[in-house]
Amino acid sequence: MNLTMLEIDSQPEVWRTALDLTAEARRILARPGERMLVIGCGTSAFVAESFAALREEAGLGETDAAYASEPRVWRPYDSVVAITRSGTTTEVADALRRVPAGVTTIVVTGVADSPCAELADEVLLLDFADERSVVQTRFPTTFLILARAALGEDVSQLPAALEASLAVEDSVEEPVYDHIVYLGSGWTYGLAQEAALKVREAAQAWAESYPLLDYRHGPLAVAHPGSLVWFLGTTDDDLARDIETTGATVRQREGEDPLVALVRAQRYAVRAATARGLDPDNPRHLTRSIVLS
Repeated sequence: MNLTMLEIDSQPEVWRTALDLTAEARRILARPGERMLVIGCGTSAFVAESFAALREEAGLGETDAAYASEPRVWRPYDSVVAITRSGTTTEVADALRRVPAGVTTIVVTGVADSPCAELADEVLLLDFADERSVVQTRFPTTFLILARAALGEDVSQLPAALEASLAVEDSVEEPVYDHIVYLGSGWTYGLAQEAALKVREAAQAWAESYPLLDYRHGPLAVAHPGSLVWFLGTTDDDLARDIETTGATVRQREGEDPLVALVRAQRYAVRAATARGLDPDNPRHLTRSIVLS
């Protein structure tokens, strides 16, 4: 088994460890009334989108998400959260340096003594969820389950639910598709973007992501019998029927937690890479962190 799959399969236990940090995460991430900006690059940008939606839905204050690599017009935020597994991403460090004085900077990272951690007022350290693989899997899901707990959601049963799902998935043989689409709604749209990125990174395959109901507005035109359209953490029978008329395969599971669905998507990406004769531990043109000179 490759390293990436081993790290994917470690997630139930890693999630249990993360939930022990709920009180600390609540203190850092769930202060009521703060205007918060959440930033990241790549996977972390998609996680930022999901967390921003979750925090604002929880009624804790206006929460925006942005790419650290795309400087934006400053708004009067009380805090900036930077998500960076390695803590070395150049664009994230540069963004933290631009934060005005008096604004609290928070870094969520897997590496305590990293450059980004040193720039932060507060650090939420998830070193037990850090990865050796290039492709991120358990670090982003660990942050999101912890964030959901910090925002007041009962996620205590999710590690066991994921264990059960992984046990079933071990016996499933996936058919081969030449086109993968992930759809999400609300906070799960960030997960859909992340799932598609896994397929592109690990399997070098054609993968897209869209907000659930926007899929009818153009992207449906390329659906065909070789397409798999995967609803992440959401369902819509009417849309599913529209997609199935193209010959595409639709996958949706009523009641499945979105994070469990994302882990299944991670496994699919690794299996697709292996089927294509690729090494998911060493995706081409990619490194663990983007550090610019």
